[in-house]
Amino acid sequence: MRKASKLASVLAGCWLLAHVTVSWAQSAAGTDQDGRIRVQLAALNDLVVSSEVAARIERIAVRDGDAFRAGALLVSFDCGTLQAQLEKAKASRDGAQQHLETVQRLAELNSVGKLEADQAQAKARETAADVQMVQSALSKCRIAAPFSGRVVERLASDHQFVNAGTPLLSLVDTSAIEVRLIVPSRWLAWLKPGAPFQIRLDDLEKTVGAKVTRIGARIDPVSQSVGLVAVVTGSAAGLLPGMSGWASFPGVR
Repeated sequence: MRKASKLASVLAGCWLLAHVTVSWAQSAAGTDQDGRIRVQLAALNDLVVSSEVAARIERIAVRDGDAFRAGALLVSFDCGTLQAQLEKAKASRDGAQQHLETVQRLAELNSVGKLEADQAQAKARETAADVQMVQSALSKCRIAAPFSGRVVERLASDHQFVNAGTPLLSLVDTSAIEVRLIVPSRWLAWLKPGAPFQIRLDDLEKTVGAKVTRIGARIDPVSQSVGLVAVVTGSAAGLLPGMSGWASFPGVR
């Protein structure tokens, strides 16, 4: 009786160990009992916009959750000081150019030496470069949207003074959505770019089609899995980065 009880305990322990091992193997690759793969949607473009100038924010034109089009004005700065510097640089450039033209006419009459002519030309180039430098700084006083998308979070406020490098807005491109998933590496024997599959999204409770676009370049030696990137083949309306669900591949159980 004791032997039977001991044997039953050993068998139960073996079953539990096997069950835990299988469950661990499945979770490492993101699969469930039906062979489905856990997936997550991610934005192709997801970035934080930072200030490139030290200035006071004049206006941030968008708020959390707002949609915007590529090229739309997002942030403007009060750059009156830079504008004044530009006018000063232009005046110096114009004066240097007039001086250069005078020296060149005198040089034609052999009334000035080559050194003075070269110095005048160098001064004209230097002041022209100063104008370009200030103009470049002024162009950073207005930040336009690099793509169409939505605002994840405002990180600064109107009228706030910021230094160069201060984060201002977190943006995400909701029109370019990628599907990211991890599959068992043994699937590489048949899984290729272009392979179709279905995704059941938890957040929307609907199914969308997708296809594999890229396969990871490295296999994880512990979990024996590899990463994939896919795109939605049907309409992406309503899809947002961060949504998740389950992917079902044809013939996989």
